[in-house]
Amino acid sequence: MTLISDLPDVRGALTENRDLASLTWMRVGGPADVLFQPADQDDLAQFLKALPSDVPVFPMGVGSNLIVRDGGIAGVVIRLGRGFNGIAFDGDTVIAGAAALDAHVARKAADQGRDLTFLRTIPGSIGGAVRMNAGCYGQYLADVFESATVITRNGEVNTVTAADLQFAYRQTELPEGWVLTEVRLKAPVGEAGALHQRMEEQLARRDDTQPTKDCTAGSTFRNPAGFSSTGKADDTHELKAWKVIEDAGMRGARLGGAEMNEKHPNFLTNRDGATAAELEGLGEDVRKKVYETSGITLQWEIMRVGRSQA
Repeated sequence: MTLISDLPDVRGALTENRDLASLTWMRVGGPADVLFQPADQDDLAQFLKALPSDVPVFPMGVGSNLIVRDGGIAGVVIRLGRGFNGIAFDGDTVIAGAAALDAHVARKAADQGRDLTFLRTIPGSIGGAVRMNAGCYGQYLADVFESATVITRNGEVNTVTAADLQFAYRQTELPEGWVLTEVRLKAPVGEAGALHQRMEEQLARRDDTQPTKDCTAGSTFRNPAGFSSTGKADDTHELKAWKVIEDAGMRGARLGGAEMNEKHPNFLTNRDGATAAELEGLGEDVRKKVYETSGITLQWEIMRVGRSQA
């Protein structure tokens, strides 16, 4: 008997042995035992309430910051879709479904004269941005976070605050198996035209310095300095991840089909049909080499999940 036959009834979609490589930006990884795409918040809450406690749950966004290992993911992968991507406004509060893309939230907010421009160049969804405290240009999700709705592993609907999440550089303390469904952000006032212009300039700068056309998952490692690039004239590079990788001679390093990108060496790249094992293995080679040359231990920013290939 397979796992799917023991799962609760849902109004959304349950898919057995669902390929996950096609759902991640890296295009690698094995299948989920079961992929659940809930119809709405109530569907998700009822499912988690009825789901046996020994079944693992992994909430997945749009796969922009993720390596799924070649053996796939055990249990149930939950992926939010159309019922969770709305964007609404209440005064200076932006209310976004967890599946809403960061870029869409930034653009819609600008239309309303609300400044969330730093989100425009961050790949992924708002739920993932909260989970990882995403940021750039000296701003972080934590700076604008008001509260979020979550479904706990046992199906309870709760509201969490910044104090609950304990935001830090590229991390929060969201309990395992909890699923973010809606986020409320306090957005400063700005002039719509100026905000859109700023975002166009940010996009041009990103495209000039990052391999946006290649198969990557964004920045691979956290900056050893413990903060994001500010984009300002006095921004220094000594403790940037790309700089210590460059200094270690690992720009352009290869392992099978995996590469540390020539354009930006902190972008692990699926250059030529890489496996998840090759990507993760190259990342570990980089960490080892950087430690040998500088004494710095790089921390992964990309999340790696699932089983290694048997």
